[in-house]
Amino acid sequence: MDVDPRQYENIKINDNDSHNIILSYLIHGCYKDTVESLVASTGLKVSGPQLENMEKRKRILHSALKGNALDAIALTEQISPNLLENNKDLYFDLLSLHFVELICSKKCTEALEFAQAKLTPFGKVPKYVEKLEDFMALLAYEEPEKSPMFHLLSFEYRQHVADSLNRAILAHGNLPSYSELERLIQQATVVRQCLSEELGKDVQSAFSLKDFVKS
Repeated sequence: MDVDPRQYENIKINDNDSHNIILSYLIHGCYKDTVESLVASTGLKVSGPQLENMEKRKRILHSALKGNALDAIALTEQISPNLLENNKDLYFDLLSLHFVELICSKKCTEALEFAQAKLTPFGKVPKYVEKLEDFMALLAYEEPEKSPMFHLLSFEYRQHVADSLNRAILAHGNLPSYSELERLIQQATVVRQCLSEELGKDVQSAFSLKDFVKS
């Protein structure tokens, strides 16, 4: 039966469906303790291999977020062999995290030596040149956090790299790289945008997911 998307408020959601969507998000984000609590309270099932994979990914993501990129690289190679060898973009991003950590620790000589050994080879590929120049420019500033490239030192940048790494590891293991919740949000956003376009002048402003969540 076709349902008018504008009547979504009247559609009832099964509790098990909601629980599974939440569980998918928690597993994706490596929230192991919360997963175990949800499983205990709802009776949902999570396999041993899923829990083990989650714990391994959690260690990797924690290392990346803390700036321990070399540890993240080593752990990734253990559970996902050849992933970084075949994903040069991700490998470059992880190496850049280590370079940034050296800069933040005022180890500029070590940072320069690391860049020459590990990052400079990427300069032979055109798409990396601009990014490489931005990272190397950090060496010219006594206070790199006040430079035009300050965003490369931010937690948000580390989070971006960690998220990309997590998705890549999941895809490498033939697992969904996006959680069910993320997919639902993507689909809902598209549907609402289409409805806004269909209604045209009756809509005061374009659809905003952020505003919708707050409403």
